[in-house]
Amino acid sequence: MFLKNNYPALLWAVFIAVLCGMPGKDIPHISFLELLEFDKWVHASVFFILVYLLVRGFTKEDSIPFLKQNPFAVSISFAVAYGGLLEILQGLIFIDRSADVIDFIANSFGALMVLVYFKVVKRTKQKEA
Repeated sequence: MFLKNNYPALLWAVFIAVLCGMPGKDIPHISFLELLEFDKWVHASVFFILVYLLVRGFTKEDSIPFLKQNPFAVSISFAVAYGGLLEILQGLIFIDRSADVIDFIANSFGALMVLVYFKVVKRTKQKEA
């Protein structure tokens, strides 16, 4: 049941790890977007999606009650820790990559923005009802 409810989040986490593990020279660079710090928005976006998928899966989770009762706390905690681990791996293991505290902050920001998103969605649904 856990895998059934959370396979999109798990696949997305693998996708993030693959992107973070790619040598920097293999990642396409778009110069005008770099001026807008596009890279940081990409970091925030992929971690936003990760937490969103985790929350959706955890709220359906019946086999592990703790996850269903605390989907935001567990999802955000996991994403922040995962983002930190990936930055450490980029600094120590991944070829042609480096750890970046600002990337970690962007990852964490994206993870936390899910709270804002769900608050807005909840408020919108209440207005429609």
